[in-house]
Amino acid sequence: MSSSAGGGGTSTSTGTGPRSAAGRLGISDGMVVMEIGYDEDVDEELRSQVAQATGADLVGEDSDEVVDAVLIWYRADDGDLVDILVDALGPLADNGVVWVLTPKQGRDGHVAAGDISEAAPTAGLMQTSSISASRDWSGVRLVPPRTSGRR
Repeated sequence: MSSSAGGGGTSTSTGTGPRSAAGRLGISDGMVVMEIGYDEDVDEELRSQVAQATGADLVGEDSDEVVDAVLIWYRADDGDLVDILVDALGPLADNGVVWVLTPKQGRDGHVAAGDISEAAPTAGLMQTSSISASRDWSGVRLVPPRTSGRR
């Protein structure tokens, strides 16, 4: 259904391999990915790689689909991160992940890693890793704690 197949670009990756941003985020074919906090400063190449890897467009935060991953574009002035994380949990599948994408240090809207580390457990999430998601954005991976008797 994509009309932009082929255009290629100069990237050494197709956007689906482990070295691509989507691969580093653990995004793969068939996954449903929700996006929260979209604005004009987001990394469009990263978004494109995620869509290419899943084979579908990202869904908006108003979607009622169950999602495998949530990408949160979060900047220092975007409001209460705990509230945003709690909202992200609603549509998240049991084995889903949340990625908080923040501007890298020295860029407008940078968020200290400690702010995310503090917000995660309050929202019911655990931090598992962090990556350089793109030239301007860092990513922190959050997951719900695994429980044996979840009801």
